Amino acid sequence: MGREVGVLAIGAGPANLALAVAIEESGADGLADGTLLLEQGPDIKWQRDLLMPWARSQVSFLKDLVTLRNPTSRFSFLNFLHERGRLDEFVNLGTFHPFRWEFSDYLQWVASSLERVGIRYGARVVRVDPVAGSDGAVAGWEVLLSDGDRVRCRVVGLGGGRYARVPGVCAGLASDRVIHSAQYRSRIARVGRDEALRVVVVGGAQSAAEMFFAVHENLPRSRVTMVVRSIGLQNYQTSKFVNELFFPSFVDDFYGAAPQVRAQVLDEMRFTNYAGLAPPFLDELYMMLYRQRMLGEERSEVRAMTEVVSARMEGEEVVLDLRDRLSGKTEPLRCDLVLLGTGFDPRKPELVRDLAARLGLDEEVQVGRNYRVELGESAWGAVYLQGVNEETHGIADSLISVLANRSKDILDDLLARRATTQARSATTQANPTTEARSA
Repeated sequence: MGREVGVLAIGAGPANLALAVAIEESGADGLADGTLLLEQGPDIKWQRDLLMPWARSQVSFLKDLVTLRNPTSRFSFLNFLHERGRLDEFVNLGTFHPFRWEFSDYLQWVASSLERVGIRYGARVVRVDPVAGSDGAVAGWEVLLSDGDRVRCRVVGLGGGRYARVPGVCAGLASDRVIHSAQYRSRIARVGRDEALRVVVVGGAQSAAEMFFAVHENLPRSRVTMVVRSIGLQNYQTSKFVNELFFPSFVDDFYGAAPQVRAQVLDEMRFTNYAGLAPPFLDELYMMLYRQRMLGEERSEVRAMTEVVSARMEGEEVVLDLRDRLSGKTEPLRCDLVLLGTGFDPRKPELVRDLAARLGLDEEVQVGRNYRVELGESAWGAVYLQGVNEETHGIADSLISVLANRSKDILDDLLARRATTQARSATTQANPTTEARSA
């Protein structure tokens, strides 16, 4: 059974929820009622498999879905706390950084509070097909779901994020012996809590460190080794001067810079997000290791300046060949389970690359300042990409820092194109000889 909508947002994570709220608050006639979000999960969870009870958001709650765009919005994080009767307790914490599960609850509350924009759960998208108008230009899209259903629309918003990156050296390992951080809680729950396993965590940033810390509780009889290629675990860069590069206004400066300058800035900003840990959490990790050493209960170690050069299965064991970067010596480390905090594939999501190929576009999809894929001036259909435009819009594009303002940028572009479409339609009706394009 098919359905037709105006705007179809794939993925009901923070990016598309922020856009949904902006659309609902716009008051534009028919726009919100014609908008549908598709979510493949049964509900909305933010970083579902890293929702450890102690894990904190690294971004201020004021950078929620709406506040920087509309401080009076009823969809703010503070209003969520107020409606849940938790505002006093949160204020008393004296922090800008809520627990991750609390921000996740906020996202589900926002979704449940939408009155006009629709959300369909359990809807996994298989493919997005372009629909051509009578002149051959892209007039809209047909989206195929895994259950065989199809949805037609003029506008597609992609906000599902990137796919987990598994290093090539681990490709030959048994799938039940490797867990990426994007699957951690779901997969670790299947491992027997009382098993005495040798666990290796690969990676030196926040997600790797969180798994390293969590596995001590999830598998209390395990021995855990963390393999870090750098000189050691390091703090995020948290200078207020550097943090100004996460201001929404910096997107204009970054987008207008030359490609080589953008690349240099991204490299210099690496420790603001990808290669470090939150300072309080780093201290907590060090204290845990200190207690183990002083009490003679060592079951954990962090091996810095070490890289995995190869990996293989030998019977039921995983064997990682580790190279010490200082000495150059390589030696095997045998273990039972490998946890990967190795980040995500930097390429555009497969859904986007597949669509680009069928449109005849270069794999390096060109995205304008308004986050719309460049399809040519004749195209009536539009695709907006969120969270995957770091090369053109800056490192904050994959974070929640710019959600509120980005949703305004996309909404403004949506409304401008909508007005143009309506004007063209009026011209066509006034002049019956003008060939109308179907949408």
